[in-house]
Amino acid sequence: MFEQIVECVPNFSEGRNKEVIEKIVEPLRRAEGVKLLDYSADVSHNRLVVTVVGLPAAVRVAVIEAVGQAVQEIDLNRHKGEHPRMGAADVIPFIPVRNVTMELAVSLARETAKEIFERFRVPTYLYEKAATRPERENLANIRKGEFEGFKEKIKLPEWMPDFGTAELHPTAGATVVGARAPLVAFNVNLGTSNLEIADKIAKRVRHISGGLRYVKAIGVSLEDRGIVQVSMNMTDFTRTSLYQAFEMVKMEARRYGIPVIGSEIIGLTPQEALIDTAVYYLGLENFSSHQILENRLME
Repeated sequence: MFEQIVECVPNFSEGRNKEVIEKIVEPLRRAEGVKLLDYSADVSHNRLVVTVVGLPAAVRVAVIEAVGQAVQEIDLNRHKGEHPRMGAADVIPFIPVRNVTMELAVSLARETAKEIFERFRVPTYLYEKAATRPERENLANIRKGEFEGFKEKIKLPEWMPDFGTAELHPTAGATVVGARAPLVAFNVNLGTSNLEIADKIAKRVRHISGGLRYVKAIGVSLEDRGIVQVSMNMTDFTRTSLYQAFEMVKMEARRYGIPVIGSEIIGLTPQEALIDTAVYYLGLENFSSHQILENRLME
């Protein structure tokens, strides 16, 4: 594997058209110095989440090529999905993995955001550790209003893009690029089709509304399955664990007489997040990751 490794998890606003998905993924699949680890398309969310790792410069180049494909193929004027979005290439986070500092990840984010505007005329914003002002650290603050509402929002002086002019790309919207620590995209499915209940539970769980620290949450309708879910981003699973979020959703669901019928992880997740959850539910004492067979084989 590479001496330096950065991870990038670009999210694109296409989860249904397989041909378009393959066009977006192809530059990431064939790039030298880059390894495509995973890509997951969700029909209800109408969203593609890709995970790549590799040499910092190579990852940046490959991701920009994938963005170019998304800009060419996706028209947000015709896009419908449950997940909030403001861009064809919606959000692009860089995550330090091996021999890469957060400072380097921030630099990659800024270079990427600048080039996306210069090459594709898509205005870009910087978030999390790369943010240029405090109110832009939180992705939800930037994306509020989504593509439709951003046509006017971008004209406000306080929402001038970090790179670009005060005008959305007519079909590709705007893109948010940043640097952050690893997060886990964790969704909990509820045995009801009532979206209002999922919204209320999400509000109780998410930190911004007084819920769990390091948890972002929204209610989402999965119309193809006739159910709803609480869709969460666990921004620091070492401080708020998956099992804590899961148990709180279960507790709040009981308020409405609704069962939890399953959960899912989107994309890749650190092993530690799952071990922590297994230890809790099994009541394991003094358990260590060194007790995992596959880990010992890798030593």
